[in-house]
Amino acid sequence: MSIKASIYHLTHYMYDKPVRLGPQIIRLKPAAHSRTKVLSHALKVTPENHFVNLQQDPYGNYLARFVFPDPVTEFKIEVDLIADMTVYNPFDFFVEEEATKWPFDYPETLVEDLSIYRKPEPASPELEAFLATIDKTPDQPTVDMVVGLNARLQQEIGYVIRMEPGVQTPQETLVSKKARVVTRPGCLCRSCAISALPPASSPAISSSSPRT
Repeated sequence: MSIKASIYHLTHYMYDKPVRLGPQIIRLKPAAHSRTKVLSHALKVTPENHFVNLQQDPYGNYLARFVFPDPVTEFKIEVDLIADMTVYNPFDFFVEEEATKWPFDYPETLVEDLSIYRKPEPASPELEAFLATIDKTPDQPTVDMVVGLNARLQQEIGYVIRMEPGVQTPQETLVSKKARVVTRPGCLCRSCAISALPPASSPAISSSSPRT
């Protein structure tokens, strides 16, 4: 028997005098490609006098663009969601034959499409030191390598909730040994700032990707 989780999200701003809001982009609906099945989803925005356009970003994430023509004294976002939390096998995927061993090269037909995920940022001394400790022995099973790297991060880095906006850099994470999970208006994902390493020279461990 699966577990059904009911989630209620509320963001409520109140102003001491009427203000004009610019267009508001709300990302409070799980992406269609998520494995967690969403049984019901309802989004309510106050004031009711508004225009809304439902859209998708280039990564397939849902977003709603709200425009308020009149000055407002409050801005309220409510989401009711019921999700089916059926446990699934995280290893239920297929690995192309040419990618079963690390390192590997992506097909030329995908290189350009994946370029935005593989562009490395300058590495700090702390990140360089961490990358130097990763086993880069050729011909490792790719899945085993990724699982081992994730297990190590889980063991070495703790998670703490914060309310500040923004994304924590890999350097801050490695120095503090804590990934500061941020909860912010407009996001219903598990965390908006988790530990992430910028892509290394090998495409096999490119780990930075947009998510909602």
